[in-house]
Amino acid sequence: MENHPLIFGIGNPLIDLSFSVEDYDLEKLGLKKGTMALTNKQRQKKILAYLKSRKHNFSPGGSAPNTVIACSGLGVNSHISGKIGNDMFGDMYINRLNDYGADSGLVQGDGLTGSSIILITPDGERTMNTNLGICQDFCIDDINKVKLAKSKYLYFTGYMWDTESQKSAIKEAITIAKENEVTIVFDVADPFVVMRNRNDFIKMIKGDLDIVFANEEEVKILFDSQKVDYAINEFKRIVKTGGIKLGKRGSVVVNNKRNFMINPSKINAKDTTGAGDMYAAGFLSSLARGKNLNQAGKMAVTLAERIIQIQGAQFENTVIRKLKNEIKI
Repeated sequence: MENHPLIFGIGNPLIDLSFSVEDYDLEKLGLKKGTMALTNKQRQKKILAYLKSRKHNFSPGGSAPNTVIACSGLGVNSHISGKIGNDMFGDMYINRLNDYGADSGLVQGDGLTGSSIILITPDGERTMNTNLGICQDFCIDDINKVKLAKSKYLYFTGYMWDTESQKSAIKEAITIAKENEVTIVFDVADPFVVMRNRNDFIKMIKGDLDIVFANEEEVKILFDSQKVDYAINEFKRIVKTGGIKLGKRGSVVVNNKRNFMINPSKINAKDTTGAGDMYAAGFLSSLARGKNLNQAGKMAVTLAERIIQIQGAQFENTVIRKLKNEIKI
């Protein structure tokens, strides 16, 4: 009998090119700190030309894939659906999935694997410049509908709202999930994504979603308020279950119009890339193992804190295996 995944993720498989920079570099490049901007190949080339003398690292990334790979590393059977090119970066991505035991739903096509230039300032904040490449062509036909229908959770992020083809695929996935009582989990992903799609997201949250993740800035934009307490109240009014990431202040977990706080540990952040992705991984992997929301929230914060103390958006294989044994989820 085929072993179907507990978690079915859909996302943009990207190769991250990470650079350490100063705040003035962002100013010279005309970039808004802490956000993700969609760019074309020409714009990426200009940024790389500016950074040509700087050292950098290559690593597989992308928000939902980061989460799914971590869940797999933690021992939860997980599938990632996305689109990559028949190129070196695409092969690199498939090798990463194999290393972590993730179930690959990646479709290789004629085009470039997506990539993201990630600029990390001394405070650990990351600013991303992403060329989606062939990711933007992801469509309904690229979804393994049988595996989705037999999964326990569908997970995707707001980054899938950037092209009509991706959006149509997600809407079809939501329909399949609802028909088969699959829990639908959504991370709004990025402040600029929320700005572009606020009305769509509110409508989707009210009508389709079971679990929602957002950070402080995103939830304020979502509910058009500069007051985080007001935004949290609005969030819990329309969200069944969810988590709001408050950075150094920890996290608020929401359930059935009530909320409770998960307190943080005192740590020094080196690189915030992947913090939200690991938060989702901690939350989801815990729920998939039958843990309660308090345990899921604690695991979410723990994994987010662990990832921001190292460079990059994914744990190395040996590290995630050690975490699996250490945290005993």
